[in-house]
Amino acid sequence: MEIVYFAGGCLWGVQAFIKTLPGVTFTEAGRANGTSHTLDGEYDGYAECVKTGFDPTIVTISDLMNYFFEIIDPYSLNKQGQDVGEKYRTGVYSENPEHLKEAKKFIVEREDWNRIVVEVLPLTNYVRSAEEHQDRLTRCPNDYCHIPDELLTKYK
Repeated sequence: MEIVYFAGGCLWGVQAFIKTLPGVTFTEAGRANGTSHTLDGEYDGYAECVKTGFDPTIVTISDLMNYFFEIIDPYSLNKQGQDVGEKYRTGVYSENPEHLKEAKKFIVEREDWNRIVVEVLPLTNYVRSAEEHQDRLTRCPNDYCHIPDELLTKYK
């Protein structure tokens, strides 16, 4: 199993979508690449993200990027749906340089690559979100989500 982190706006919908994908073994709501080591206070530069465990014999980073691009607007800086602010930026983070190389390759191979604002960076810090944010849309299916319902169930 390998791990990668996806930031795509409000993490509730991102987690609900990613956990339905083939080859994904687990998901966890969290915050990536901020400056503090706690959930107390402000976001301190963090992006809302989903820690994603996956089986690389079933799904590749390129596959995951393709799925991820179904639910984000890769040209929108610090905004997804109605969520606005740095914590809602899009990004792919990993401690594995090969993951980052493959994610960058996926972006550069797109014809519109120079307009894409998705961060692809090494993971420098991760904090697990509070329990109330874990699998939020499973527990509260009528909560706000910027991802259309048909995408949340597309791969179930």
